[in-house]
Amino acid sequence: MHPNASNELSQVEEIRMQVMWNRLISVVEEQAMTLLRTAFSTSVREAGDLSAGVYDPQGRMLAQAVTGTPGHVNTMAEAVLNFIEAIPRADMFPGDTYVTNDPWLGTGHLHDITMVTPSFKGDTLVGFFACTAHIVDVGGRGFGADGKSVYEEGIQIPIMKFAERGQVNQTLLALLRSNVREPNQVVGDFYSLAACNDVGHARLIDMLDEVGLADLNTLGDFILTRTHKAVMERIAALPKGSWYNEMLTDGYDDPINLAATVTIGENKVLVDFTGSDPVSRWGINCPLIYTKAYACYAIKCVVAPDIPNNSASLAAFDISSPVNIVNAQRPAPVSLRHVIGHMVPDVVLGALSQALPGQIQAEGAGALWNIHISARPAAGHEGRRAEVLMFNSGGGGARPSLDGLSATAFPSGVHTMPIEATEHTGPIVIWRKELRPDSGGDGRFRGGLGQTIEIAPIDGHEFEFSAMFDRVHTPPRGRDGGQDGAPGGVALDDGTVLRPKGWQFVPAGRRLILNAPGGGGFGDPAKRPDEQRAEDGLRGYVTTDKD
Repeated sequence: MHPNASNELSQVEEIRMQVMWNRLISVVEEQAMTLLRTAFSTSVREAGDLSAGVYDPQGRMLAQAVTGTPGHVNTMAEAVLNFIEAIPRADMFPGDTYVTNDPWLGTGHLHDITMVTPSFKGDTLVGFFACTAHIVDVGGRGFGADGKSVYEEGIQIPIMKFAERGQVNQTLLALLRSNVREPNQVVGDFYSLAACNDVGHARLIDMLDEVGLADLNTLGDFILTRTHKAVMERIAALPKGSWYNEMLTDGYDDPINLAATVTIGENKVLVDFTGSDPVSRWGINCPLIYTKAYACYAIKCVVAPDIPNNSASLAAFDISSPVNIVNAQRPAPVSLRHVIGHMVPDVVLGALSQALPGQIQAEGAGALWNIHISARPAAGHEGRRAEVLMFNSGGGGARPSLDGLSATAFPSGVHTMPIEATEHTGPIVIWRKELRPDSGGDGRFRGGLGQTIEIAPIDGHEFEFSAMFDRVHTPPRGRDGGQDGAPGGVALDDGTVLRPKGWQFVPAGRRLILNAPGGGGFGDPAKRPDEQRAEDGLRGYVTTDKD
Protein backbone atom coordinates (compact mmCIF):
# COMPACT_ATOMS: atom_id res chain seq x y z
CA MET A 1 0.00 0.00 0.00
CA HIS A 2 1.18 3.48 -0.80
CA PRO A 3 2.35 5.21 2.42
CA ASN A 4 -0.11 8.07 1.85
CA ALA A 5 -3.04 5.86 0.85
CA SER A 6 -5.02 6.49 4.05
CA ASN A 7 -4.54 10.26 3.69
CA GLU A 8 -5.57 10.09 0.05
CA LEU A 9 -8.68 8.12 1.06
CA SER A 10 -9.60 10.72 3.68
CA GLN A 11 -9.13 13.48 1.12
CA VAL A 12 -11.44 11.65 -1.29
CA GLU A 13 -13.99 11.24 1.49
CA GLU A 14 -13.72 14.95 2.34
CA ILE A 15 -14.31 15.88 -1.30
CA ARG A 16 -17.30 13.53 -1.32
CA MET A 17 -18.70 15.24 1.76
CA GLN A 18 -18.20 18.65 0.20
CA VAL A 19 -20.13 17.55 -2.88
CA MET A 20 -22.96 16.26 -0.68
CA TRP A 21 -22.95 19.53 1.26
CA ASN A 22 -23.48 21.40 -2.00
CA ARG A 23 -26.18 18.90 -2.90
CA LEU A 24 -27.88 19.59 0.42
CA ILE A 25 -27.91 23.31 -0.39
CA SER A 26 -29.59 22.52 -3.71
CA VAL A 27 -32.22 20.57 -1.77
CA VAL A 28 -33.15 23.59 0.37
CA GLU A 29 -33.03 25.87 -2.67
CA GLU A 30 -35.67 23.70 -4.34
CA GLN A 31 -37.59 23.75 -1.07
CA ALA A 32 -37.59 27.58 -1.11
CA MET A 33 -38.48 27.74 -4.81
CA THR A 34 -41.60 25.68 -4.10
CA LEU A 35 -42.73 28.34 -1.65
CA LEU A 36 -41.95 31.15 -4.09
CA ARG A 37 -43.90 29.48 -6.88
CA THR A 38 -46.97 28.48 -4.90
CA ALA A 39 -47.42 31.29 -2.34
CA PHE A 40 -50.57 33.40 -2.48
CA SER A 41 -49.11 36.50 -0.74
CA THR A 42 -47.21 38.94 -2.94
CA SER A 43 -44.76 39.57 -0.07
CA VAL A 44 -43.61 35.96 -0.49
CA ARG A 45 -44.09 35.41 -4.20
CA GLU A 46 -42.67 38.73 -5.42
CA ALA A 47 -40.46 39.99 -2.56
CA GLY A 48 -38.93 36.76 -1.26
CA ASP A 49 -39.99 37.41 2.35
CA LEU A 50 -39.40 33.82 3.39
CA SER A 51 -36.81 31.32 4.50
CA ALA A 52 -36.18 27.61 4.22
CA GLY A 53 -33.67 25.26 5.81
CA VAL A 54 -32.74 21.71 6.77
CA TYR A 55 -31.86 20.55 10.28
CA ASP A 56 -30.39 17.41 11.82
CA PRO A 57 -32.39 15.22 14.27
CA GLN A 58 -31.11 17.35 17.18
CA GLY A 59 -32.52 20.48 15.54
CA ARG A 60 -29.19 21.97 14.45
CA MET A 61 -29.41 24.00 11.23
CA LEU A 62 -27.20 22.45 8.55
CA ALA A 63 -28.06 24.49 5.47
CA GLN A 64 -30.31 27.37 4.45
CA ALA A 65 -31.69 28.53 1.14
CA VAL A 66 -30.03 31.58 -0.38
CA THR A 67 -33.50 33.06 -0.80
CA GLY A 68 -34.60 34.37 2.58
CA THR A 69 -34.17 37.05 5.21
CA PRO A 70 -31.82 36.96 8.22
CA GLY A 71 -34.81 37.61 10.44
CA HIS A 72 -36.46 34.41 9.25
CA VAL A 73 -33.42 32.18 8.75
CA ASN A 74 -31.69 32.97 12.02
CA THR A 75 -34.85 32.88 14.15
CA MET A 76 -35.69 29.47 12.67
CA ALA A 77 -32.36 28.16 13.93
CA GLU A 78 -33.78 28.67 17.44
CA ALA A 79 -37.43 28.06 16.60
CA VAL A 80 -36.87 24.47 15.45
CA LEU A 81 -35.46 23.68 18.90
CA ASN A 82 -38.66 25.12 20.40
CA PHE A 83 -40.74 22.80 18.22
CA ILE A 84 -38.69 19.78 19.30
CA GLU A 85 -39.14 20.73 22.95
CA ALA A 86 -42.90 21.17 22.55
CA ILE A 87 -43.62 17.97 20.58
CA PRO A 88 -42.13 14.74 22.04
CA ARG A 89 -40.38 12.37 19.67
CA ALA A 90 -43.00 9.71 20.44
CA ASP A 91 -45.67 12.04 18.99
CA MET A 92 -43.82 12.63 15.71
CA PHE A 93 -44.90 10.56 12.70
CA PRO A 94 -44.21 10.45 8.97
CA GLY A 95 -46.59 12.86 7.28
CA ASP A 96 -46.62 15.32 10.19
CA THR A 97 -46.26 19.08 9.83
CA TYR A 98 -46.11 21.48 12.80
CA VAL A 99 -46.93 25.18 12.88
CA THR A 100 -46.76 28.31 15.01
CA ASN A 101 -46.79 32.08 14.76
CA ASP A 102 -45.90 32.60 18.43
CA PRO A 103 -43.65 35.71 18.36
CA TRP A 104 -41.44 34.47 21.19
CA LEU A 105 -41.05 30.92 19.89
CA GLY A 106 -41.02 31.69 16.16
CA THR A 107 -39.88 34.79 14.32
CA GLY A 108 -40.98 37.75 16.41
CA HIS A 109 -44.52 38.66 15.31
CA LEU A 110 -47.84 37.03 14.44
CA HIS A 111 -47.67 37.67 10.69
CA ASP A 112 -44.85 35.14 10.20
CA ILE A 113 -45.96 31.53 9.96
CA THR A 114 -43.28 28.95 10.72
CA MET A 115 -43.79 25.33 9.72
CA VAL A 116 -41.54 22.43 10.73
CA THR A 117 -41.75 18.97 9.19
CA PRO A 118 -39.95 15.86 10.53
CA SER A 119 -38.15 13.95 7.81
CA PHE A 120 -38.31 10.16 8.15
CA LYS A 121 -36.35 7.59 6.15
CA GLY A 122 -38.41 4.54 6.81
CA ASP A 123 -39.00 4.62 10.56
CA THR A 124 -35.83 6.61 11.28
CA LEU A 125 -36.01 10.35 11.95
CA VAL A 126 -33.19 11.77 9.84
CA GLY A 127 -33.85 15.48 10.26
CA PHE A 128 -36.30 18.36 9.97
CA PHE A 129 -37.28 20.85 7.32
CA ALA A 130 -38.49 24.30 8.31
CA CYS A 131 -39.82 27.30 6.44
CA THR A 132 -41.25 30.69 7.29
CA ALA A 133 -43.25 33.26 5.35
CA HIS A 134 -45.01 36.54 6.05
CA ILE A 135 -48.74 36.27 5.35
CA VAL A 136 -50.97 39.19 4.48
CA ASP A 137 -53.34 39.07 7.46
CA VAL A 138 -53.73 37.41 10.87
CA GLY A 139 -56.81 39.33 11.99
CA GLY A 140 -56.82 41.73 14.90
CA ARG A 141 -55.76 45.30 14.20
CA GLY A 142 -53.79 44.30 11.13
CA PHE A 143 -50.12 44.89 10.40
CA GLY A 144 -49.39 48.03 12.38
CA ALA A 145 -48.06 49.63 15.54
CA ASP A 146 -51.37 50.60 17.17
CA GLY A 147 -51.97 47.50 19.29
CA LYS A 148 -51.47 47.77 23.04
CA SER A 149 -50.77 44.06 23.52
CA VAL A 150 -50.16 41.00 21.38
CA TYR A 151 -53.76 39.93 22.03
CA GLU A 152 -54.98 42.82 19.85
CA GLU A 153 -52.61 42.03 17.00
CA GLY A 154 -54.22 38.88 15.61
CA ILE A 155 -54.85 35.20 16.08
CA GLN A 156 -52.14 33.36 18.02
CA ILE A 157 -51.25 29.81 17.01
CA PRO A 158 -49.28 27.89 19.64
CA ILE A 159 -46.88 25.17 18.51
CA MET A 160 -49.27 22.49 17.25
CA LYS A 161 -49.84 20.07 14.41
CA PHE A 162 -50.97 21.46 11.09
CA ALA A 163 -51.12 17.88 9.83
CA GLU A 164 -50.74 14.49 11.48
CA ARG A 165 -49.83 11.44 9.38
CA GLY A 166 -50.81 13.44 6.28
CA GLN A 167 -54.24 14.55 7.56
CA VAL A 168 -54.62 18.34 7.75
CA ASN A 169 -56.09 19.81 10.94
CA GLN A 170 -59.43 21.10 9.64
CA THR A 171 -60.34 22.61 13.01
CA LEU A 172 -57.29 24.89 12.77
CA LEU A 173 -58.28 25.93 9.23
CA ALA A 174 -61.83 26.72 10.36
CA LEU A 175 -60.46 28.93 13.16
CA LEU A 176 -58.19 30.71 10.69
CA ARG A 177 -61.02 31.36 8.23
CA SER A 178 -63.12 32.89 11.02
CA ASN A 179 -60.37 35.23 12.24
CA VAL A 180 -58.75 36.74 9.14
CA ARG A 181 -59.86 39.17 6.44
CA GLU A 182 -58.41 37.20 3.51
CA PRO A 183 -59.22 33.57 4.40
CA ASN A 184 -58.51 32.01 1.00
CA GLN A 185 -55.16 33.76 0.71
CA VAL A 186 -54.10 32.86 4.25
CA VAL A 187 -55.14 29.21 4.04
CA GLY A 188 -53.50 28.98 0.63
CA ASP A 189 -50.23 30.20 2.11
CA PHE A 190 -50.46 27.58 4.88
CA TYR A 191 -50.70 24.84 2.28
CA SER A 192 -47.85 26.42 0.33
CA LEU A 193 -45.61 26.35 3.42
CA ALA A 194 -46.45 22.70 4.06
CA ALA A 195 -45.73 21.80 0.42
CA CYS A 196 -42.40 23.59 0.66
CA ASN A 197 -41.24 21.26 3.43
CA ASP A 198 -42.66 18.20 1.69
CA VAL A 199 -40.55 18.93 -1.39
CA GLY A 200 -37.44 19.32 0.76
CA HIS A 201 -38.11 15.99 2.44
CA ALA A 202 -38.66 14.17 -0.87
CA ARG A 203 -35.42 15.55 -2.34
CA LEU A 204 -33.45 14.70 0.79
CA ILE A 205 -34.58 11.07 0.73
CA ASP A 206 -33.68 10.86 -2.98
CA MET A 207 -30.24 12.23 -2.16
CA LEU A 208 -29.63 9.85 0.75
CA ASP A 209 -30.67 6.85 -1.37
CA GLU A 210 -28.50 7.98 -4.27
CA VAL A 211 -25.32 8.45 -2.22
CA GLY A 212 -25.92 5.48 0.07
CA LEU A 213 -26.32 7.30 3.39
CA ALA A 214 -28.69 6.05 6.07
CA ASP A 215 -29.04 9.46 7.71
CA LEU A 216 -27.57 12.97 7.95
CA ASN A 217 -25.31 12.34 10.94
CA THR A 218 -21.98 11.98 9.12
CA LEU A 219 -22.64 14.82 6.72
CA GLY A 220 -23.98 17.02 9.53
CA ASP A 221 -20.88 16.49 11.64
CA PHE A 222 -18.70 17.36 8.65
CA ILE A 223 -20.61 20.59 7.98
CA LEU A 224 -20.65 21.77 11.57
CA THR A 225 -17.06 20.90 12.48
CA ARG A 226 -15.65 22.57 9.35
CA THR A 227 -17.80 25.65 9.93
CA HIS A 228 -16.79 25.90 13.60
CA LYS A 229 -13.10 25.70 12.75
CA ALA A 230 -13.38 28.39 10.06
CA VAL A 231 -15.28 30.81 12.30
CA MET A 232 -12.82 30.30 15.18
CA GLU A 233 -9.95 31.24 12.86
CA ARG A 234 -11.72 34.48 11.90
CA ILE A 235 -12.47 35.44 15.51
CA ALA A 236 -8.88 34.72 16.53
CA ALA A 237 -7.69 37.32 14.01
CA LEU A 238 -9.92 40.10 15.40
CA PRO A 239 -8.79 42.73 17.94
CA LYS A 240 -9.87 41.85 21.48
CA GLY A 241 -11.84 44.18 23.73
CA SER A 242 -15.23 45.85 24.24
CA TRP A 243 -16.80 48.73 22.30
CA TYR A 244 -20.07 50.63 22.93
CA ASN A 245 -22.42 52.38 20.53
CA GLU A 246 -25.77 54.18 20.72
CA MET A 247 -28.21 55.09 17.96
CA LEU A 248 -31.40 57.14 18.10
CA THR A 249 -34.45 56.04 16.09
CA ASP A 250 -37.85 57.70 15.61
CA GLY A 251 -39.89 55.42 17.85
CA TYR A 252 -43.67 55.94 17.78
CA ASP A 253 -44.46 59.09 19.74
CA ASP A 254 -41.05 59.49 21.38
CA PRO A 255 -37.54 58.73 20.04
CA ILE A 256 -36.09 55.33 20.94
CA ASN A 257 -32.44 54.94 21.89
CA LEU A 258 -30.74 51.65 21.02
CA ALA A 259 -27.45 50.74 22.70
CA ALA A 260 -25.05 47.84 22.28
CA THR A 261 -21.73 46.71 23.74
CA VAL A 262 -19.76 44.38 21.49
CA THR A 263 -17.08 42.28 23.18
CA ILE A 264 -14.65 40.21 21.14
CA GLY A 265 -13.06 37.38 23.11
CA GLU A 266 -10.77 34.50 22.20
CA ASN A 267 -13.51 32.31 20.75
CA LYS A 268 -16.75 34.31 21.06
CA VAL A 269 -18.28 37.61 20.02
CA LEU A 270 -20.72 38.92 22.61
CA VAL A 271 -23.35 41.62 22.11
CA ASP A 272 -25.19 43.10 25.08
CA PHE A 273 -28.06 45.56 24.59
CA THR A 274 -28.02 47.00 28.09
CA GLY A 275 -28.76 50.72 27.86
CA SER A 276 -31.49 50.42 25.21
CA ASP A 277 -34.79 52.12 26.01
CA PRO A 278 -37.61 50.34 27.88
CA VAL A 279 -40.45 48.39 26.29
CA SER A 280 -42.78 50.66 24.32
CA ARG A 281 -46.53 50.77 24.83
CA TRP A 282 -46.84 50.56 21.03
CA GLY A 283 -46.29 47.62 18.71
CA ILE A 284 -42.68 48.34 17.77
CA ASN A 285 -41.20 46.06 20.44
CA CYS A 286 -38.84 43.29 19.47
CA PRO A 287 -38.66 39.81 21.06
CA LEU A 288 -35.10 38.74 21.79
CA ILE A 289 -35.25 35.88 19.26
CA TYR A 290 -35.53 38.47 16.45
CA THR A 291 -32.92 40.79 17.96
CA LYS A 292 -30.52 37.83 18.08
CA ALA A 293 -31.18 37.07 14.42
CA TYR A 294 -30.15 40.52 13.19
CA ALA A 295 -27.32 41.03 15.68
CA CYS A 296 -25.76 37.75 14.55
CA TYR A 297 -26.24 38.76 10.93
CA ALA A 298 -24.39 42.05 11.49
CA ILE A 299 -21.44 40.32 13.13
CA LYS A 300 -21.29 37.66 10.46
CA CYS A 301 -21.27 40.28 7.67
CA VAL A 302 -18.02 41.60 9.17
CA VAL A 303 -16.38 38.51 10.65
CA ALA A 304 -17.29 35.68 8.31
CA PRO A 305 -19.37 36.75 5.31
CA ASP A 306 -18.13 33.87 3.15
CA ILE A 307 -18.59 31.11 5.77
CA PRO A 308 -21.88 29.17 5.58
CA ASN A 309 -24.64 30.25 7.92
CA ASN A 310 -25.61 27.34 10.14
CA SER A 311 -25.83 26.37 13.80
CA ALA A 312 -22.05 26.21 14.17
CA SER A 313 -21.41 29.72 12.85
CA LEU A 314 -24.29 31.19 14.88
CA ALA A 315 -23.02 29.48 18.04
CA ALA A 316 -19.94 31.71 17.97
CA PHE A 317 -22.09 34.75 18.76
CA ASP A 318 -23.82 35.34 22.11
CA ILE A 319 -26.59 37.94 22.25
CA SER A 320 -28.07 39.15 25.54
CA SER A 321 -30.25 41.95 26.86
CA PRO A 322 -32.18 42.88 29.96
CA VAL A 323 -35.91 43.37 29.47
CA ASN A 324 -36.22 46.38 27.17
CA ILE A 325 -37.42 47.25 23.67
CA VAL A 326 -35.13 44.63 22.07
CA ASN A 327 -36.11 41.98 24.63
CA ALA A 328 -39.82 42.59 25.06
CA GLN A 329 -41.71 40.03 27.09
CA ARG A 330 -45.19 38.61 26.50
CA PRO A 331 -47.77 40.12 26.09
CA ALA A 332 -46.06 43.25 24.70
CA PRO A 333 -47.30 44.38 21.26
CA VAL A 334 -44.75 43.31 18.64
CA SER A 335 -46.44 43.59 15.25
CA LEU A 336 -43.80 45.97 13.85
CA ARG A 337 -40.84 44.27 15.52
CA HIS A 338 -38.95 44.61 12.24
CA VAL A 339 -38.75 48.41 12.57
CA ILE A 340 -36.52 48.10 15.64
CA GLY A 341 -35.02 44.77 14.58
CA HIS A 342 -33.79 46.15 11.24
CA MET A 343 -32.00 48.93 13.14
CA VAL A 344 -30.06 46.43 15.25
CA PRO A 345 -27.32 45.78 12.64
CA ASP A 346 -26.41 49.48 12.40
CA VAL A 347 -26.14 49.66 16.20
CA VAL A 348 -23.83 46.63 16.25
CA LEU A 349 -21.84 47.80 13.23
CA GLY A 350 -21.32 51.17 14.90
CA ALA A 351 -19.62 49.43 17.81
CA LEU A 352 -17.57 47.24 15.47
CA SER A 353 -16.42 50.33 13.55
CA GLN A 354 -14.47 51.35 16.66
CA ALA A 355 -12.73 47.97 16.73
CA LEU A 356 -12.14 47.98 12.97
CA PRO A 357 -11.75 51.67 11.99
CA GLY A 358 -12.20 52.48 8.32
CA GLN A 359 -13.74 49.06 7.58
CA ILE A 360 -17.45 49.40 8.42
CA GLN A 361 -20.15 50.98 6.24
CA ALA A 362 -22.16 54.05 7.27
CA GLU A 363 -25.69 53.82 8.61
CA GLY A 364 -28.50 53.24 6.13
CA ALA A 365 -32.28 53.48 6.11
CA GLY A 366 -32.43 50.22 8.07
CA ALA A 367 -36.10 49.36 8.49
CA LEU A 368 -38.12 48.61 5.37
CA TRP A 369 -40.64 51.25 4.38
CA ASN A 370 -43.48 48.74 4.40
CA ILE A 371 -47.02 49.92 3.87
CA HIS A 372 -50.16 47.89 4.54
CA ILE A 373 -53.16 49.34 2.67
CA SER A 374 -56.77 48.50 3.50
CA ALA A 375 -58.73 49.73 0.46
CA ARG A 376 -62.51 50.00 0.11
CA PRO A 377 -65.19 51.74 -1.99
CA ALA A 378 -65.85 55.35 -0.96
CA ALA A 379 -69.30 56.29 0.33
CA GLY A 380 -71.89 56.05 -2.46
CA HIS A 381 -69.66 53.95 -4.71
CA GLU A 382 -69.39 50.27 -5.51
CA GLY A 383 -66.12 48.37 -5.82
CA ARG A 384 -63.95 45.87 -4.08
CA ARG A 385 -62.16 45.74 -0.76
CA ALA A 386 -58.60 44.47 -0.52
CA GLU A 387 -55.62 44.19 1.79
CA VAL A 388 -52.42 45.23 0.02
CA LEU A 389 -48.91 44.87 1.43
CA MET A 390 -46.09 46.71 -0.30
CA PHE A 391 -42.36 46.63 0.50
CA ASN A 392 -40.16 49.65 -0.21
CA SER A 393 -36.57 50.45 0.75
CA GLY A 394 -34.50 53.51 1.51
CA GLY A 395 -30.82 53.92 0.69
CA GLY A 396 -27.97 51.85 2.10
CA GLY A 397 -25.00 53.38 3.88
CA ALA A 398 -21.88 54.17 1.88
CA ARG A 399 -19.17 51.50 2.14
CA PRO A 400 -15.45 51.97 2.86
CA SER A 401 -14.63 51.68 -0.83
CA LEU A 402 -17.96 51.99 -2.66
CA ASP A 403 -21.04 54.20 -2.78
CA GLY A 404 -24.09 52.95 -0.89
CA LEU A 405 -26.72 50.89 -2.67
CA SER A 406 -29.82 52.85 -3.64
CA ALA A 407 -33.35 51.75 -2.72
CA THR A 408 -31.99 48.46 -1.42
CA ALA A 409 -33.27 46.53 1.58
CA PHE A 410 -30.40 46.16 4.03
CA PRO A 411 -30.38 44.27 6.33
CA SER A 412 -33.50 42.31 5.39
CA GLY A 413 -32.51 41.60 1.79
CA VAL A 414 -36.08 41.34 0.49
CA HIS A 415 -37.01 42.51 -2.98
CA THR A 416 -39.36 45.34 -3.82
CA MET A 417 -42.59 44.02 -5.33
CA PRO A 418 -43.15 45.02 -8.95
CA ILE A 419 -45.70 47.81 -9.33
CA GLU A 420 -47.83 45.65 -11.61
CA ALA A 421 -48.07 42.86 -9.01
CA THR A 422 -48.99 45.32 -6.26
CA GLU A 423 -51.68 47.07 -8.30
CA HIS A 424 -53.13 43.70 -9.25
CA THR A 425 -53.89 42.88 -5.60
CA GLY A 426 -56.11 45.88 -4.85
CA PRO A 427 -57.87 49.04 -6.13
CA ILE A 428 -54.85 51.34 -6.03
CA VAL A 429 -52.59 53.07 -8.56
CA ILE A 430 -48.88 53.70 -8.04
CA TRP A 431 -48.33 56.92 -9.96
CA ARG A 432 -44.65 57.31 -9.22
CA LYS A 433 -41.79 55.12 -7.95
CA GLU A 434 -38.36 56.60 -8.55
CA LEU A 435 -34.99 57.26 -6.97
CA ARG A 436 -34.93 60.34 -4.74
CA PRO A 437 -32.22 62.80 -5.83
CA ASP A 438 -29.95 64.38 -3.20
CA SER A 439 -31.01 61.91 -0.51
CA GLY A 440 -27.66 60.08 -0.17
CA GLY A 441 -25.24 61.55 2.36
CA ASP A 442 -22.18 63.23 0.82
CA GLY A 443 -18.73 61.76 1.38
CA ARG A 444 -15.70 60.24 -0.28
CA PHE A 445 -18.28 57.58 -1.00
CA ARG A 446 -21.88 58.72 -1.34
CA GLY A 447 -24.76 57.15 0.56
CA GLY A 448 -27.36 55.23 -1.43
CA LEU A 449 -30.44 57.10 -2.59
CA GLY A 450 -33.87 56.65 -1.10
CA GLN A 451 -36.94 56.59 -3.32
CA THR A 452 -40.18 58.49 -3.81
CA ILE A 453 -43.43 56.53 -4.07
CA GLU A 454 -46.80 58.09 -4.92
CA ILE A 455 -49.90 55.96 -4.28
CA ALA A 456 -53.60 56.72 -4.77
CA PRO A 457 -56.88 54.81 -4.60
CA ILE A 458 -58.56 54.22 -7.94
CA ASP A 459 -61.63 56.34 -8.75
CA GLY A 460 -64.46 55.76 -6.31
CA HIS A 461 -62.21 54.24 -3.65
CA GLU A 462 -60.38 55.33 -0.52
CA PHE A 463 -57.95 53.59 1.78
CA GLU A 464 -56.53 53.43 5.24
CA PHE A 465 -52.89 52.58 5.55
CA SER A 466 -50.58 51.42 8.30
CA ALA A 467 -47.43 53.57 8.34
CA MET A 468 -44.34 51.61 9.43
CA PHE A 469 -41.63 54.13 8.67
CA ASP A 470 -38.52 55.30 10.50
CA ARG A 471 -35.59 57.68 9.90
CA VAL A 472 -38.04 60.57 9.47
CA HIS A 473 -36.82 62.46 12.53
CA THR A 474 -33.46 60.70 13.02
CA PRO A 475 -31.65 60.32 9.64
CA PRO A 476 -28.93 57.72 8.99
CA ARG A 477 -25.56 58.96 10.20
CA GLY A 478 -22.47 59.19 8.03
CA ARG A 479 -19.19 57.60 9.09
CA ASP A 480 -15.57 58.79 9.13
CA GLY A 481 -16.51 62.33 8.10
CA GLY A 482 -19.33 61.40 5.74
CA GLN A 483 -22.54 63.39 5.95
CA ASP A 484 -25.91 62.10 7.14
CA GLY A 485 -28.45 60.80 4.65
CA ALA A 486 -31.65 62.74 4.03
CA PRO A 487 -34.50 61.99 6.45
CA GLY A 488 -37.71 60.43 5.15
CA GLY A 489 -41.12 62.04 4.85
CA VAL A 490 -44.81 61.06 4.68
CA ALA A 491 -47.48 63.41 3.29
CA LEU A 492 -50.51 63.80 1.07
CA ASP A 493 -50.21 65.51 -2.28
CA ASP A 494 -51.93 68.60 -0.87
CA GLY A 495 -49.05 69.08 1.57
CA THR A 496 -50.71 67.53 4.65
CA VAL A 497 -47.92 66.00 6.74
CA LEU A 498 -48.72 62.53 8.10
CA ARG A 499 -47.24 60.52 10.93
CA PRO A 500 -44.47 57.98 10.22
CA LYS A 501 -46.30 55.28 12.22
CA GLY A 502 -49.89 54.26 12.82
CA TRP A 503 -53.10 53.77 10.84
CA GLN A 504 -54.12 56.83 8.79
CA PHE A 505 -56.57 57.75 6.05
CA VAL A 506 -56.19 58.69 2.38
CA PRO A 507 -59.52 59.99 0.99
CA ALA A 508 -60.76 59.54 -2.55
CA GLY A 509 -59.02 61.93 -4.91
CA ARG A 510 -55.86 62.34 -2.82
CA ARG A 511 -52.43 60.76 -3.26
CA LEU A 512 -50.03 59.50 -0.62
CA ILE A 513 -46.38 60.50 -1.13
CA LEU A 514 -43.60 58.58 0.60
CA ASN A 515 -40.02 59.87 0.56
CA ALA A 516 -37.77 57.07 1.84
CA PRO A 517 -34.52 58.16 3.55
CA GLY A 518 -31.07 58.04 1.98
CA GLY A 519 -27.99 56.33 3.41
CA GLY A 520 -25.16 58.08 5.22
CA GLY A 521 -21.93 58.98 3.43
CA PHE A 522 -18.47 57.56 4.18
CA GLY A 523 -15.29 59.60 4.42
CA ASP A 524 -14.43 63.26 3.81
CA PRO A 525 -16.63 64.77 1.06
CA ALA A 526 -13.66 66.89 -0.09
CA LYS A 527 -11.94 63.69 -1.21
CA ARG A 528 -14.66 62.60 -3.63
CA PRO A 529 -13.13 62.76 -7.12
CA ASP A 530 -14.47 65.38 -9.53
CA GLU A 531 -15.28 62.74 -12.14
CA GLN A 532 -17.52 60.90 -9.67
CA ARG A 533 -19.29 64.17 -8.79
CA ALA A 534 -19.81 64.85 -12.47
CA GLU A 535 -21.27 61.38 -12.95
CA ASP A 536 -23.60 61.93 -9.95
CA GLY A 537 -24.94 65.02 -11.69
CA LEU A 538 -25.18 63.35 -15.08
CA ARG A 539 -27.22 60.48 -13.62
CA GLY A 540 -29.44 62.85 -11.65
CA TYR A 541 -28.38 61.41 -8.31
CA VAL A 542 -27.27 64.86 -7.11
CA THR A 543 -28.89 68.08 -8.28
CA THR A 544 -27.67 70.54 -5.63
CA ASP A 545 -24.30 72.28 -5.64
CA LYS A 546 -22.02 70.46 -3.18
CA ASP A 547 -19.04 72.79 -3.65
